[in-house]
Amino acid sequence: MNKPINKYKSGSIECSIWANEREIDGKKVEFNTVTLKKSWKDGDVWRDQQINLRRADILRAILVLEKAQESLFLEMGDN
Repeated sequence: MNKPINKYKSGSIECSIWANEREIDGKKVEFNTVTLKKSWKDGDVWRDQQINLRRADILRAILVLEKAQESLFLEMGDN
């Protein structure tokens, strides 16, 4: 099984960076992807959800998460 080239964790959120390669037009192309994972315990069973992102997706994900945070904190208060 492949291991990530780097991993970061904060609480139940984890981000792993993976090295990948693909052949395009007969040439080997290397690229990285990111897996974002959230884990939680459901009774006695640990569960997780994950999303795989390419480099260009990261900034877009940050942007929409910041907008969601802004909406939740500014419009709804600290609930």
